[in-house]
Parts: sequence; structure tokens; C-alpha cells
Amino acid sequence: MDWTLEVVVVPVSDLDRAKHFYAEQLGFTVDHDTTFDENTRIMQLTPPGSACSIVIGKGIVKGEPGSLKGVQLVVSDLEKARAQLVERGVEVGEIVRMNEKDGGSFIFFDDPDGNSWAVQEIKARATGGEWKQS
Repeated sequence: MDWTLEVVVVPVSDLDRAKHFYAEQLGFTVDHDTTFDENTRIMQLTPPGSACSIVIGKGIVKGEPGSLKGVQLVVSDLEKARAQLVERGVEVGEIVRMNEKDGGSFIFFDDPDGNSWAVQEIKARATGGEWKQS
């Protein structure tokens, strides 16, 4: 039996600001942005090439904004991914090389609420889902 991870809930304080960050700055695809009533809105966004999406929302998403830590994305070219993030105005750290083996290099950034993300370079496992060019 396969157990697939499909959605990670990201608690945010401002939905429009978060949508801009994830869609415009990170390049995630907006799968849907649905308002049910004045107290309930949910958005699903998917990183390019990923089978797993994130969900942000109002009235349905639980958790303290900024409390999500350590979600990890994987790319095949970390220098290219970092350059694209910097070009889009994301405050991202320098490349950290923990070892010379494939999978030993990372960059780190936070969303506007302080939710923390890591990007790991794994050349051997990458599926071609690169960060989209503007």
C-alpha cells in the first residue's frame, strides 16, 4: 500500500500576502482559491513538479501563524534555485554545504509569517520539477 503525502497545512496571518509570497515569489501554482463565506476561505498551492501541495486558509486552517518549521523542498540545482528566489525578492540564506555528497547542500528561508523552509539539492533524485522562470 502506498502512503502519499498530498497536503501540508501552512498557518498564515494574511491570506493575500501569503498567496503573493507563495505564488509570485516562490512560483507555486494556485490550484484553487475558494471563499465559502466571509469567515471561510481556503487556498491550495503546489510547488512546480511536486505531488504535494500546501494549503493556507481562514476559518478552516488551525495553527499559529509562523509555527511551521522545517518543511523541505528538493531541487536538482541549488545555485539556480537560490538565484531565482533572490531575483524574486525572497530573503534566502547562502548555500550551506554540510558535506560533498549529493544531498548535503541546503538553503533556508522564511515566509512573511516566519514559517521556515529548507531547500535541499539532490541531483540524483530530482524529477525535473525546477523553479519556474519568470
